[in-house]
Amino acid sequence: MLNVKTKMPIVLSLLAALLLVLGACSNNSENKGTEHKEEVDHSEMDMDHSGSGDVPEGLKAEENPTFEVGSQVIIKTGHMESMKGAKATIVGAYDTTAYAVSYTPTTGGEKVKNHKWIIQEEIEGAGEETYEPGAEVIIKASHMKGMDGAVAHIETAENTTVYMVDFTPTSGGETVKNHQWVTESELSAAE
Repeated sequence: MLNVKTKMPIVLSLLAALLLVLGACSNNSENKGTEHKEEVDHSEMDMDHSGSGDVPEGLKAEENPTFEVGSQVIIKTGHMESMKGAKATIVGAYDTTAYAVSYTPTTGGEKVKNHKWIIQEEIEGAGEETYEPGAEVIIKASHMKGMDGAVAHIETAENTTVYMVDFTPTSGGETVKNHQWVTESELSAAE
């Protein structure tokens, strides 16, 4: 049996470890859902994972996409949990401008920072001209609850091919259908 003198350092060590874990958890919860980083958990953000497959009016199909409709790819980014590394099937390929945006949901809550992606055709009143970083726009897309009608600030703009994909999350579960959008640089050919 251990006496009090030998138990005390063990108890103090366990207590210190517990405090470190709890402190790390509380710091993460303050930022959860506020920044759109490489691997973000959108489960609390009401992201509409599967879509109808409808595309915005005026969106033009890419004539010669790098990844053909029906081809298999690997997703190299994590817009949502269990997306990075997932095998996907290309459902559509479109020529447009993709924007990373920051906005406050119309339903309230914390600001969503650097959301990837909305496209030119999902901006209210958008013409042909590309918006510059810092421009204020109104979103007309509903990838996430509270997004449609939100005032957003353009963070980045990229003229590219965007893809709609079906993929099975790396954690398993149901196939996500018609996910909008993944850019060409976020994909690689499946082996």
